[in-house]
Amino acid sequence: MFTVMGITGNVGGALAENLLAAGKKVRGVVRNPEKAKAWAERGVELVQSAYGDAEGLAKAFLGSEGVFAMIPPDFAPAPGFPDQKRTIAAIREALVQARPGKAVFLSSIGSEQPSGLGLIASTHLMEEAMRTLPIPVAFLRAGSFMENWLGGLDHLRTSGEMPFFYAPLERRFPLVATRDIGLAAATVLQESWTGQRVLEVDGPEGGTDLYETATAFGKALGRELKAVQLPEPAWQDVLVSIGMPADRTALYIEMVKSFNSGWIHFGNAGVERFHGPTTIEVFARESVK
Repeated sequence: MFTVMGITGNVGGALAENLLAAGKKVRGVVRNPEKAKAWAERGVELVQSAYGDAEGLAKAFLGSEGVFAMIPPDFAPAPGFPDQKRTIAAIREALVQARPGKAVFLSSIGSEQPSGLGLIASTHLMEEAMRTLPIPVAFLRAGSFMENWLGGLDHLRTSGEMPFFYAPLERRFPLVATRDIGLAAATVLQESWTGQRVLEVDGPEGGTDLYETATAFGKALGRELKAVQLPEPAWQDVLVSIGMPADRTALYIEMVKSFNSGWIHFGNAGVERFHGPTTIEVFARESVK
């Protein structure tokens, strides 16, 4: 039996689908069981627990062959990451108490770096806390989610432009569909190892440049899309316009600058690679459809 945090989300949901398809028993950790009724109807055991509740999480993890753990996404965390630190501490304490067979964590590209990470600092903190657990652990350092562009489809349709914070546009960035992260997590959870593993998880080998990304979404939308580089002075206003509090944009901006400078990157020594099968063309076509 495998326990999955985030089962009502994209990554956790894809992971659960893969485990069920492999004939495995699945237990989902949910904060609101009403939102997970469809999983219960498919035979998934639901355990209700807040992510910051170590005792509740320990009950959910107890007896598991493996646990998939993650920090809930937050694009505008409070200064100092207090919520994320509480979640990290609770997950670690729960794993120490429950002693499942192994734990796989959703991490991020760049999490090995000690500074200059912006939002990614939360997964760096998580990796630091979990490395000394008395069970086998694996960190899935995922590339940039392809899903991040879905919120702007209406803008793409009407403007004919696809704006990017990333630069330069011709650089091949490691993009990944969340369903492929779920596939990676399911694959690793069913493997055996000792100690610590780190996997860099992205889409097909070679990465995807942003001109290709705009072309893929343009074909899916049935119109030409021009890739546009957003100038740095415009970043703050764009982030505020999509709902980010003006006083909490600094971490996102720091993260983007570190991507663009190459400080945040894949290709680190001593790590494994997992290339998911979903291309940006397939993702765009199926998402728009």
